[in-house]
Amino acid sequence: MIRCICVDDEAYASNLLKAYIQKIPFLEFVGSTTSPIEALGWVSDGRCELVFLDIQMPELTGLQFLKLAGNKCKVILTTAYPEYALEGYEHDVVDYLLKPIAFDRFLKAVQKAQALLQPAPGASAPATASPVVSAPPATGVNPEYMFVKGESKNKFLRINYSDVLFIEGLKNYVSLYLPQQRVVTYQTLRDLEEQLPKPPFYRVHKSYIISIDKVSMVDGNTLYIQDKSIPIGETYRDGFFKLIREKDQL
Repeated sequence: MIRCICVDDEAYASNLLKAYIQKIPFLEFVGSTTSPIEALGWVSDGRCELVFLDIQMPELTGLQFLKLAGNKCKVILTTAYPEYALEGYEHDVVDYLLKPIAFDRFLKAVQKAQALLQPAPGASAPATASPVVSAPPATGVNPEYMFVKGESKNKFLRINYSDVLFIEGLKNYVSLYLPQQRVVTYQTLRDLEEQLPKPPFYRVHKSYIISIDKVSMVDGNTLYIQDKSIPIGETYRDGFFKLIREKDQL
């Protein structure tokens, strides 16, 4: 069980999260508070592993809480303000939920937390996030690599296409999963898709682009890359399986 707390000064938001938590078998609701300072005490005492944290709070902001908590817990940010997402990902939050929070979006976030806190037996350690980066406008597709703009002026990070396992879209952010790190870029999945060479990259879901060379198994409407399971969306299913069949005939 993953022990959870909610830190929010709105009773409605805390009650909704409590109800969601109690629906999930692998989550345990420990408590809620309007005080980030009290929540820090709970984290320090080891009372919880996962914190649902609002950003606009009295005493401390959610971002100040993240800096003080360090790596003592995993955090899912809950807020009505999308402009804080970039800084949140710099602190390696599990996910960023915009209010009002739908249950299916909540479920996706806690499944990410479960993968980090309760990895499957034999699974490799979860990738760590590198500093958030922003991709420059595409000026043509290089067959081997691309550059993404770093967190400071005139700093760029080279990404070799051969290193990319898969890419996940998170609204206006994109996570590029590499063997040993996760690079978060302020860019839409649609824009990045236009920049990627095809093959090996193929969009299999509204939220995922995969490298076909990294797929280890396909089982029904799910594909696997290392220890990650990725759904195959209905819109992309026929094209993906056509690609698989063509690969099989080579």
